[in-house]
Amino acid sequence: MIETILVFKILLPTIVAFILGISLTPIFSHIFYKYKLWKRSSRTDHSNQGKLGGMGTEFEKIHNIDETKTPRIGGTIVWFSVVLTVFLSIITSSVLSQIGLENIEFISRNQTLIPFLSLLLGAFLGLIDDLLQIYGNQKQLAIGIPRRIRIMFVLFVGAIEGLWFYYRLGYRSIDVPFTDVDITLGYFFIFFVMFVVLALFSSGVIDGVDGLAGGVFISIFASYGFIGIIQGQFDIATFSFVVVGALLAFLWFNIPPARFYLGETGVLGLTLSLAVIIFLTNTVVEFIIIGLPLILTTASSLVQIISRRFFSKKVLKVAPLHHHLETIGWSRAKITMRYWVFSVMCSALGIIIVIIG
Repeated sequence: MIETILVFKILLPTIVAFILGISLTPIFSHIFYKYKLWKRSSRTDHSNQGKLGGMGTEFEKIHNIDETKTPRIGGTIVWFSVVLTVFLSIITSSVLSQIGLENIEFISRNQTLIPFLSLLLGAFLGLIDDLLQIYGNQKQLAIGIPRRIRIMFVLFVGAIEGLWFYYRLGYRSIDVPFTDVDITLGYFFIFFVMFVVLALFSSGVIDGVDGLAGGVFISIFASYGFIGIIQGQFDIATFSFVVVGALLAFLWFNIPPARFYLGETGVLGLTLSLAVIIFLTNTVVEFIIIGLPLILTTASSLVQIISRRFFSKKVLKVAPLHHHLETIGWSRAKITMRYWVFSVMCSALGIIIVIIG
């Protein structure tokens, strides 16, 4: 039985997502470059970031912004491939059920509906933000959706998800691995979900070096694919591996030098969906290890902002961490590959903790 599930329920949709991504990317790539879907206001954008995170002139030393013509909405390839795979699985399952064969549909109300809807909501808002940065003429529009509004949206989504976990699924506590301890939060569990969702949203700063974000997200979602199998949550496993398949297709065309970046439409969709999967698999503590590359990258920006604002000093030459590594002489390829290696190690360790914890 388990072999049938692994082959038809999980492996087949993953391969389909990869093939769809590979097939669609040349079409999307042609559109990206034909309509010049890259930021028009990069210089203004980075100078603003410099006031917060320590970019500005240091950033311009490692990036010739005027010559950067890399499309920003490559994440559309990822979520579009996932959406097509979902629809194909539904159609195929309805046909197979008529002849008594295995159902390969993996969108279920109790496991993957909320992660899938979160992916779509995040991708839609992120796409609007990306397009505003590309086509916005006025100063207010050229920087995209104001960060405050994006944060409010993310907190709203987090609140809905928190209420769903609390009232529909009865989540009240957090398991601590290797112990019998459950940290009971009560009503505060809702606010904790909001905090995790916001923290993952902040990790979007990892997108910005060729192939870096794609490789890290592949490791993380692959780990949750294996965790889903371990826990017997096969729909979550399938959904996670389908995302991996789509990301692998994205990465196939995005190994340095990058043809396009994930953009907000990719990162926001992936992080909102990932937040739900973390709670559905009850691996909040384990994610500190699995998602350590995201956590360290986000923390580097936060530390830089706090240090500059309250102490008028920079901890890093440029935040976040991967841009700091560029300023001290690391090549983009070295940064990307070492991030990937570190991410794979963290994911493997996280899976081991889930197994034995």
